[in-house]
Amino acid sequence: MLMGPSRKVQIVQAIISSGLSANKPVHFFDCNIHAREWITAATCVWIIDQITTGYGSYPEITSLVDQYDWKFVPIANPDGYAYTWNTDRNWRKNRLVNNESTCVGVDANRNFPIGFAGSGSSSDPCSGTYHGIAAFSEREASAFRDLIAADRGRVKTTISHMHSYSQMFLSPYGYTTDLPAEYPEMFRAMEIAVNALTSTYGTPYTYGNTAVTILASGDTTDHYYENEGVVYSYTIELRDSGTYGFQLPPDQIVPTATETWNGLKAMINAI
Repeated sequence: MLMGPSRKVQIVQAIISSGLSANKPVHFFDCNIHAREWITAATCVWIIDQITTGYGSYPEITSLVDQYDWKFVPIANPDGYAYTWNTDRNWRKNRLVNNESTCVGVDANRNFPIGFAGSGSSSDPCSGTYHGIAAFSEREASAFRDLIAADRGRVKTTISHMHSYSQMFLSPYGYTTDLPAEYPEMFRAMEIAVNALTSTYGTPYTYGNTAVTILASGDTTDHYYENEGVVYSYTIELRDSGTYGFQLPPDQIVPTATETWNGLKAMINAI
């Protein structure tokens, strides 16, 4: 459990392992860094349930847990998330009180160092993509920096973050359309994921380099790839394509989580 910013929130990580002392490779997932994206936390929790209830009963799940450690942060922005329940359903950022501004909040997914303060982020505290005063100025961002660094050399994949909406599977880079050296392998793996995801219910996804679709300087995926060496570092934008947007109906939670998990399993089994 990690303490969040001065708002006294807590960021909770769930770890699933059949033997932590084995120092197995790690798959890391975090969800709901943008407060209004409720389907992401629901998807993370559903996947946790599938793994924990399936271990020992389903050979595929049992094998995946025996091979890897699984780490999840279902709600990466808890103070912002609480605000969407209590005050503003469409709030995006955290709830930091910015000095010398009446506007509240920083986009913690623009608060990482690779390309910090570049295109796709804003220096305006009133913007939804406000990047903060410096890289890692936000305790949410520094918490995730420290979580991944603690497992340095073991982290096989990061899905950071799960987002909604748009139905996309995205790889580094977010700050530039230049492609990483390992892009062919990144593409191969995410194509496997998207094919399995789409084959579940026919949900169409686009996939590829983040910046081609969404410029996102200072995001997590670029930091994990560049500074932590995680080749399989991805962002997923879950359902839908705009009909309901951030307010996806509850009856779409299980289908969204199911297809996402099918895609992730296929990818992980192929890397």
